Amino acid sequence: LLNIPGGFFLDKHISIQRHLADLEKLADLREDERKPCPLCPEEKFKACYSHKLHRHLQNLHWKVSVEFEGYRMCICHLSCRPVKPNLVGDQVKTLNHRNSCYCSDSHRLFPLPQLLVSVRAPKSSYKVVKESATDVQVLPNHSTPQKTDSYFNPKMKVNRQLIFCALAVLAGERKPIECLDAFGATGIMGLQWAKHLRSSVKVTINDCNENSVTMIKENCHLNKMKVKLNMREEDNDETVGNGEENSDTIEVTKMDANVVMHLRSFDFIHLDPFGSSVNYLDSAFRNVRNLGIVSLTSTDISSLYAKAQHVALRHYGCNIVRTEYYKELAARAVIAAVTRAAARCNKGIEVLLAVALEHFVLVVVRVLRGPTPADDSAKKVRYLIHCQWCEERVFQKEGNMVEENPYQQLPCDCYGSMPGKTAVLLGPLWSGALFNTGFLRRMLLEAVQYGLDEAQPLLKTLVCEAECTTLKHFSTHSTGDESKQEECGVYIRTPNTSAESSYLVHGKRKSEEALRGAAKRQRAEHSAEHPPFYYNIHRHSIKGMNMPKLNKFLNYLSEAGFRVSRTHFDPMGVRTNAPLAQFKTVLMKYSTPTYVGAQAEGPVHLPGEMQVGEEVPAAPAVKVDEAESAEDDESGVTAAVFAQPYPTHCAAD
Repeated sequence: LLNIPGGFFLDKHISIQRHLADLEKLADLREDERKPCPLCPEEKFKACYSHKLHRHLQNLHWKVSVEFEGYRMCICHLSCRPVKPNLVGDQVKTLNHRNSCYCSDSHRLFPLPQLLVSVRAPKSSYKVVKESATDVQVLPNHSTPQKTDSYFNPKMKVNRQLIFCALAVLAGERKPIECLDAFGATGIMGLQWAKHLRSSVKVTINDCNENSVTMIKENCHLNKMKVKLNMREEDNDETVGNGEENSDTIEVTKMDANVVMHLRSFDFIHLDPFGSSVNYLDSAFRNVRNLGIVSLTSTDISSLYAKAQHVALRHYGCNIVRTEYYKELAARAVIAAVTRAAARCNKGIEVLLAVALEHFVLVVVRVLRGPTPADDSAKKVRYLIHCQWCEERVFQKEGNMVEENPYQQLPCDCYGSMPGKTAVLLGPLWSGALFNTGFLRRMLLEAVQYGLDEAQPLLKTLVCEAECTTLKHFSTHSTGDESKQEECGVYIRTPNTSAESSYLVHGKRKSEEALRGAAKRQRAEHSAEHPPFYYNIHRHSIKGMNMPKLNKFLNYLSEAGFRVSRTHFDPMGVRTNAPLAQFKTVLMKYSTPTYVGAQAEGPVHLPGEMQVGEEVPAAPAVKVDEAESAEDDESGVTAAVFAQPYPTHCAAD
């Protein structure tokens, strides 16, 4: 505060005065007629006579003020944008409204040090943050989106790395690609794309805020990148330091995200607005190129995670409730909205990646042009029947005929044993797969190549979840031909040429019929994807019993003949194709009673009339499960376990 220049208050705001009389002079209280308040808009304080206006100025504006060097900074309710701005060169100069201690546009008090700075803070107040070999300068309040123009969230680092890996995979398929960061903020995401992928991408960073665009340009210069504005390359010798030539150019635009996506076509579009991204989906799918990728990050988790169900219904047209699998429910609700937006533009989608963590929901889809892919994608948007007692769930059968008793579709019998209505209808939701295994494996290779350590463990979990296997069976090489990437019947070119040689027979390529047959076979294998949703092992634990360790429980389910894997949605979740009754059967079988005191996992030893010799051993049970079908398993094993004389509270649970 001591370094403020002497003429600081020469061009001051009208709310800064030395005496109350100076403030009254602005209102011209001498004449006997109605006068408006100089610091309040007419809709807030109507014009009145001098005695009433005097009390208003004295009791409101003069009392609510801040003193500094003989001046009073009074409270001001005027708009930050003057009606007649002053033109200085090519820029529009607005009044320095932060010199008032209260701003009606932001509805908050400014601290005194912030009152004495201009609208744009000096460069000395910036803080330089480094992430993935990219430097960006941010404001001190960069982590509060409501109070800063350049929002930067360090917790979204994993999100940025996943998007970078998806773009790197697409850049390996075709070069160069035009990519758009529709909401740039500091521009760190677009800078990372251009800095690491170089000539493979043509990056466009957009933002509708003038201060954000200025900061994006400065961050481009900080990373020695050339800036292109209005299709003209900016002539600035400071862009490239030390006389070095740098061919990396980033185009920076200042317009609404819907406008820029309507004007131009892109291969890769990323949407990360503050909140929901449903308002930008129609524009994104209108001009995106065929086999391009659209990624969107939704941060409105209060509505997606069923804390504000009416907001989810308003934004996504989806009815959801809080369940044990609420994160996957949120991801499928977002994909359903994306599917409907793409279908309106005669485009279909293939989901490459869906991640729902604590702060965001990330969805990455590939765009397939044509009415046929659009119809196929729209058919995968269905309703979900959810039992509120046992939390069993099943997607409603495809068809338009009204079913007499929809409860029959649920595997559980809660409707017959419990009073009243036991199930709710959720959705519409995406019923297809959430992951593409081949794309995730290529993303993992890109993460290893560029040293993205935070994304590698998550990508390994996603690959295991997509294949529905445990992490101990994970390998960097897929079971099939890794370089032959077939996605929705479209063969994607990869740098490895071994896939091309697989189509050669004695020096000649296979016929088109053989290629179509191979595509059909691979689509059939692709359809056997991971089972939808997961079970939380703590939610279905048995009272008075010690559960087995999660990894051992996964082995028990796998030995029983079910597909099983962990899920990134829930650290204690188990994704399996086993019905809930079989899930509880295996969980009860390998749980130990707490009153026995034994902590080792194994088959339950029952007290009382049941002797140890009468218990069914674990190994023969596994053989029977492998030999019999799932239906016989449910009828036989469940009856054998629940027929034993357990304590009353265990049987009830």
